[in-house]
Amino acid sequence: MFKKLLIVFLILFCTEAFSQIGGKYVYQFLNLVTSPRQAALGGKTVTIYDYDVNQGFFNPATINPEMDNRLSVNYGSYYGEVTYGTAAYAYTYDRHVQTFHVGVNYVNYGNFEGYDENGQKTSDFTGSEIALSFGYAYNIPWTDIFIGANGKLISSTLESYNSFGAAMDLGALYVDDYNDINIGLAIRNIGVQIKPYQDTNEKLPMEIVAGISQELENVPIRWHLTLENLQQWNIAFSNPNRTEGSLDGGSKEEKVGFMNNALRHVIVGAELFPEKSFSIRLGYNFRRAEELRIVEQRNFSGLSAGFGLRFNKIRFDYSYSRYTSAANTSLFGLMINLQ
Repeated sequence: MFKKLLIVFLILFCTEAFSQIGGKYVYQFLNLVTSPRQAALGGKTVTIYDYDVNQGFFNPATINPEMDNRLSVNYGSYYGEVTYGTAAYAYTYDRHVQTFHVGVNYVNYGNFEGYDENGQKTSDFTGSEIALSFGYAYNIPWTDIFIGANGKLISSTLESYNSFGAAMDLGALYVDDYNDINIGLAIRNIGVQIKPYQDTNEKLPMEIVAGISQELENVPIRWHLTLENLQQWNIAFSNPNRTEGSLDGGSKEEKVGFMNNALRHVIVGAELFPEKSFSIRLGYNFRRAEELRIVEQRNFSGLSAGFGLRFNKIRFDYSYSRYTSAANTSLFGLMINLQ
């Protein structure tokens, strides 16, 4: 089973595509990390299979009875005045029907000053987006394979323009209890823009994410390896700050090689004491590091770190993610066991 899943992941990873991923889709907020634990591990983890009710956002196959009656709320400050938050709750109906998951993602872009085409000041405006999701997972009988799905309703308001959409996530998870290895696959944001902002329907940010994680036998560490944006191969772009001049007065764009582009699909992370009351997390996002790297200056873009602290039925999580010297993000989370 492990070899079959690995072959599937490699086929997806090698799928050829010729476009970049930025600025082509609506509802990009759907790909924001949804919890401090996930952010600290580099983002987009799809293999965490425990009581963390936030994990259902990125891979619905991870929804399980351990999440029963747990409520989670998370809040983060992004760039400038942008803030976003998530909330999730899971409920196990019974041992046959299993567990249902409901969640909400929200982002507020802050206030903007309005001006017309002549530069005359008009009224101020704001922008916000929200998505409501419903999820469920199912264990295929007599196997260690779980499958799941999320259905999402999406609303977006940008100034006086409104849009409405619907999407779904599909996920699969293989849990090898003997070797303590989890392998996950998620196809996210499959959907349509039902009501466009004006007359043109735009594409949603569909993404394929795969991952593997393992808790070491004699060391209390679980490592994570995630492959993001597997739906297309070329996700790199030439940085204009790295353009080289030529002797004839022209310029030569930066050439992104095979290995550089391949690494931009990779996220690595590790969690120390994942099952204890206090845990420490570290992560590294190669694409973020390369895209935000400053020429001839070390600024540690792509790094993330955080911790989790549990008191009885309450768990507090925090993460810090390094983007640039001028802007970084912190994410705070609180999870309550309501049982």
